[in-house]
Amino acid sequence: MEKGKFWGRDFLTLLDYTPDDVIYILEAAARLKREFREGIPQFYFPGRTAAMIFEKPSTRTRISFQAACSQLGMQSFYLRPDETQLSRGEPIKDTARVIDRYCDVLFIRTFAQQTVEEFARYMEHPVINALTDEFHPCQGLADLLTIQEKKGLRKGLKICYTGDIWNVCQTLMVACAMFGIDLFVARPPGYEPTRRALEGAFRLSSQSGSRIVFTSSLEEAAEAADIIYGNTWHSMGGPEDQKAKRLKDFAPYQINTRILKLASKEAIFMHCLPGYRGEEMTDEVIEGPASVVFDQAENRLHTEKALLYLLLR
Repeated sequence: MEKGKFWGRDFLTLLDYTPDDVIYILEAAARLKREFREGIPQFYFPGRTAAMIFEKPSTRTRISFQAACSQLGMQSFYLRPDETQLSRGEPIKDTARVIDRYCDVLFIRTFAQQTVEEFARYMEHPVINALTDEFHPCQGLADLLTIQEKKGLRKGLKICYTGDIWNVCQTLMVACAMFGIDLFVARPPGYEPTRRALEGAFRLSSQSGSRIVFTSSLEEAAEAADIIYGNTWHSMGGPEDQKAKRLKDFAPYQINTRILKLASKEAIFMHCLPGYRGEEMTDEVIEGPASVVFDQAENRLHTEKALLYLLLR
């Protein structure tokens, strides 16, 4: 694959990339991870700059992007929404074109997917989606790298996912469909993905042979699963007035030792974090030998660094 295929592109959703593209990113991430652990300097972009607009709280995404920039020799600028003229009504297209004159890339964490798409429309430099209500493609890359390291990206793997049907789930649907991985989503009736995510996943699964199954039975989803993937029941930015209802609706979907025993003997436990012990999973699960959640969190750094390396060089 030509190196220039990535230069200058936006990264708004996995649906914009082919499976071969994603494999190329993962290969770059694995190489950069090896170099990082071997102490090899990675100052590929001295003097380059990155803007970061975060309209939602963040731990892993903000720190991993800023660490990635630092390790690559870049300077990052964190912009709180109340510190920019966007909070006073400046149009996105004006802010976007100004940032484009100052910085080489923009990371943006916001609510509507349309917001990151509008920034991308008015910027020549790459825009990277650091999370919207609909998609979380950076988490998707970290998930795929973790699966590749622990299980191999092979057809026929079975993932049991339970938790909010939100950005992480919808990205995982697309990621699994790309590589022929079977995804069983266990959720209470009435919690469904967006049409765009569903149609995109089904289009890809028709090519890869992946099964994307929605069920109300956590036991069915967990049976013989290679990976148990948990997520919060009340995602950041979701309606706060629905939290009590969600806690009640999702209560039967907790991942505990009983559920883990239904999975394959070598099953691993994944979670995008933050995690709420006593809600979507028990302490025994996240702290147990099957848990790879902190390896998964580390891979945010390496996959985001690979994105920068490929989009900016």
